Amino acid sequence: MNTSPFIPFGLLFLTTLAALSADNPARIDNDEARVLVVSSAPDVKSALHKHDMNRVMIYLDAGRMTLTDPNGKVETLNFKAGEALWSPAGGLHTSLNVSGHAVRIVEIELKSKPGRASTLKQPALDPVKVDPKRYKVEFENDQVRVFRARYEPHDKGVTHEHTLNRVVTFITDGNMKVTTPDGESKTLKTAAGDVISGGPARHIEENLSEQPFEVVVVEFKR
Repeated sequence: MNTSPFIPFGLLFLTTLAALSADNPARIDNDEARVLVVSSAPDVKSALHKHDMNRVMIYLDAGRMTLTDPNGKVETLNFKAGEALWSPAGGLHTSLNVSGHAVRIVEIELKSKPGRASTLKQPALDPVKVDPKRYKVEFENDQVRVFRARYEPHDKGVTHEHTLNRVVTFITDGNMKVTTPDGESKTLKTAAGDVISGGPARHIEENLSEQPFEVVVVEFKR
């Protein structure tokens, strides 16, 4: 299946990962993915480069970029704040931010091989199935399922389950209460732009904030 233009997420079981070092900007680097949070300055052309891995790109700011290949062919990419897009591996090019302002981007490089994942059956309590009001798939292919979760102020969801490892990008600030089936609760506060990882979990979530809460989740199929 490959539909495109994209948890929450086991907040209780998620671990915030700091940058690995000053020389390695990766926020997450494991067997499934390498996750970078980069800032593209306006009107600064990148060096000629290519991407050997398919990627999920999550744009934290609205903007516009041009991609130019060695033959001079130009592709223009327009994106909205919070938008998630599929970016396949490709050839040499330079990139230029023509937005007039800096743009922050979460780049999730996928280490799995395309086409190797079998069809995965989602659990009965899959959030997209049991809570379609708050959880909506953005796109899905043989490497990832990407979906968005949005909770209104003081909104409480329903019990749901995650069975795949995933990366969560916070589009807004968050103040969420997470309760597991045994009744244990935890409050997690996060900032817009945070990136965290999580594994299998079952829980119910409640937005304690006066503001809407939104995340983009990338589930890894292996």
